[in-house]
Amino acid sequence: MTFSQLGISTELIKELSNQGITAPYPIQEKAIPAILKQRDVLGIAQTGSGKTASYALPILMKLKGKTATKTRDVNTLVLVPTRELAVQVGEVFTSLSKSLSYAVKTMSVFGGVSINPQMKGMYGVNVLVATPGRLLELLENKALYISNVETLVLDEADKMLNLGFKEEMNSIFRLLPSLRQNLLFSATLSPEVLSIERVLLNNPETIKIQSAETNIELITQTGYFVTEENKGPLLRKLINDNKMNQVLIFTSSTKEADKVSDKLHNNGISSRAIHSKKTQGNRQESLALFKKGKLQTLVATDLLSRGIDIEFLPFVVNYELPRSPKDFIHRIGRTGRADNPGEAITFVTEEDKHHFKVIQKKMKRWVDMVDTAEWRDL
Repeated sequence: MTFSQLGISTELIKELSNQGITAPYPIQEKAIPAILKQRDVLGIAQTGSGKTASYALPILMKLKGKTATKTRDVNTLVLVPTRELAVQVGEVFTSLSKSLSYAVKTMSVFGGVSINPQMKGMYGVNVLVATPGRLLELLENKALYISNVETLVLDEADKMLNLGFKEEMNSIFRLLPSLRQNLLFSATLSPEVLSIERVLLNNPETIKIQSAETNIELITQTGYFVTEENKGPLLRKLINDNKMNQVLIFTSSTKEADKVSDKLHNNGISSRAIHSKKTQGNRQESLALFKKGKLQTLVATDLLSRGIDIEFLPFVVNYELPRSPKDFIHRIGRTGRADNPGEAITFVTEEDKHHFKVIQKKMKRWVDMVDTAEWRDL
């Protein structure tokens, strides 16, 4: 299957080629034709499966001839749960728009930063990517109007519901026109997502793509039995000995993330921490540097893991174990994406052994373990 066979325009295919993308992913093969036919879509697919382009490409085609005038009316609204995802989705729309013969203005809005520039920039926006809270603030300030929205996208709907946005989302739905196309994407089909789907979607095309659990075979996993005090030296040794670049490291707290990042930096390994206590500007800058390969390591907490979407991320390190097996699978699923292999490394202390056994049992895969007790160069 090619993008041309899916009905994608030559302009967009040219830009995809410029970005090194020559063949569609499974979610794109199924979602693009349905969206072009104006069908509502319920898509169940993990982050990193090519989901964003599956709706961005047909939406950009639909916008031909509908370039917004200098008004505050938005044609396409994309709701997302986090600031990081808002930025990333906006970047996808903007990058794909580069080769178009018609202008498309995309804007990402989120809280944690001044609302004034967002209010001023709202004129002529075609595609608005927003977190629910900030969107409601902008609507209250009459900075935009959504009564003429033609396409509504809910991206990572399960995450939005888990973060408690249901009330805000219902307030937004009441302001939208009844006649519109609805596209709902989620990593899981939870009861909450189903309840939204029943209210929101009209005879949808349902698309289910393999979950992170089935893609786990692409990931090489190694565990290291290590004492708490030797975690730092072991991490630095593995990074240096194996010449590891673009290493995403997970900790369980913001305090530990800062501590690990500072230690790496002080030992000559470029690193930054990314978590909820960092400013939005700092988080965006750190993520951008990491994506471009200008930052060797990024230390993150689980809260922000869904906003870190890098197609060819080679290494993930579990410096500390997460609470649940599902979180563990989600963490290591940052690598081994879209048919690209990756490596996941997990540190296990004596206190962690039982919990890690539970994780492996739930994962249905046993991890090869290395005992570092006799290592003298730590």
